[in-house]
Amino acid sequence: MAHTMARMGDVLAGLHAAWEFESDSVLIRFERGIRTPKLFQALGERRIPIEAIAAVTLTPGKRGTVVLRAEPRPGADPLMEAAAGQLKEACDPYRLVLPGDRETLAEYYADELRAQLVPDDAAVAERYLVDPPEAPLQFKAYDGKASFDGKSVSFRWFWTGASSAKWKAGDQSFAVSELSGVEWRSPEVFEGHLRLLHREPSYAQPAQADQDPAAVVFGLGYGPVHESLPFAASVLAAVRAAGPPAKSDGAPSARHRDPADIADRIRHLGELHQAGLVTDEEFTSKKAELLAEL
Repeated sequence: MAHTMARMGDVLAGLHAAWEFESDSVLIRFERGIRTPKLFQALGERRIPIEAIAAVTLTPGKRGTVVLRAEPRPGADPLMEAAAGQLKEACDPYRLVLPGDRETLAEYYADELRAQLVPDDAAVAERYLVDPPEAPLQFKAYDGKASFDGKSVSFRWFWTGASSAKWKAGDQSFAVSELSGVEWRSPEVFEGHLRLLHREPSYAQPAQADQDPAAVVFGLGYGPVHESLPFAASVLAAVRAAGPPAKSDGAPSARHRDPADIADRIRHLGELHQAGLVTDEEFTSKKAELLAEL
């Protein structure tokens, strides 16, 4: 590229992270503190190639701050592909929150980054440009333990949480070559889970994650974002490297369910809402999703 950073190695420090500007990338180093989001602590640092950035924005933040954000190019980062827009704003690894008095400096670096972007950087990347979290990885879900060694994903069921369908199927192991993708639903929403999508069309997957031997379900304290999302991203990157990417819009697959099952789940959702475990917004949103599956 003809245009490079004015001073390679410059560092812009913000809340919970610092960006180090290099000739062809931005190295993001996340702080390790009790107030730093656990996802950032788990990631440690990430190198974002300039070609993986589609756009750069600088906007006003809360309480007198400014926010510098690099918009990731579609298909360039397995972490953001797996998240599929479900991350809370405070946990977005592409945001750097800065004190208001650093706005001029932030604007300078935003302009420098923009000058390095090329028109096709907004196009969908043909391969992942940002490295995924490294395997081996594992985490505890509500109904089992998930492990990934870089070549296969294994689920070992817990007798205290696994459904009878999963116990009947037994512990599971899926080679990356068998998979077409990964479906991650945040543990911070109703029906959070991690589901492996099978490459073979004849492989019948149950509609409900708690009945699917190719999925683990989350719960309070189980499958937290900082453990399950890097896991999902690592598996997704391995799947993409093994063959053609799954055809997906990034949203969880729509599945039609039995009306009686929908009614039971809406009733259960209502109980969670009354108990204060689900917000009004989450209740309304999830109820609409369930009704749409009829």
